[in-house]
Amino acid sequence: MIRSCPSLFVLLGLLSGVALADAPVVTWPSGWEIEAVPQDGAQPQLSRQRAVKHDPGGTPVMVMELTTTAVDSGHQVNLQGVLLEMRKSVQKDFFQGGYQSVCNKIHPATLSRLTALETTCTITQNGRHVLSQTLVAALDGDKAYVFSYAGQAEAYKASEDEIALARNSLKL
Repeated sequence: MIRSCPSLFVLLGLLSGVALADAPVVTWPSGWEIEAVPQDGAQPQLSRQRAVKHDPGGTPVMVMELTTTAVDSGHQVNLQGVLLEMRKSVQKDFFQGGYQSVCNKIHPATLSRLTALETTCTITQNGRHVLSQTLVAALDGDKAYVFSYAGQAEAYKASEDEIALARNSLKL
C-alpha cells in the first residue's frame, strides 16, 4: 500500500506564486511505470513527475516523485521549517490510517547539484515495519524541489540502487 500525501503538495503550494519555466529532468529506473501527473490549473506553479514500481501481480510497491514549485521573488524560504511541516504531515496522515511512524533527524544532503535537507520515516503497524518514506528538499533561486520516495519495507530496501541512480540522474 502506497499513499500519496496531498498535504505535502499544499505545503509546497505555500512557497509559490509564479509560473514555472523549464521542468527538471530525471531518468527513472527501467521497469518503473512513468505516471502522467496532470498539471493542476489551480496551482500552475507546481510541476510533478512520478514513477511507480509494481510487483509481479501489478500492485504498486514503490513510488518516487519529484515536485518543483516556483518561489516568489524575494521570498525567503525556511527549508528546515518546510521539511519539518512535511514530515509532520506524513506522520499525521499515517497515524490517521492506523500506523505509527518514526522519522530520523532532518540532516544535510544533496539533490543534484544543490545543498538539500533530508529525512526518512519508518512506518510500522503493530510493531512490524511496513513502509519507509524519504523526503529530500532543496532550493535554487526561484524554485523549490522535493524528491520523495516511499514503498513497502522490502521493496524500499531492494530498490536502494534504483533510487540512487534516479536521484543521481536529476538535472535541476
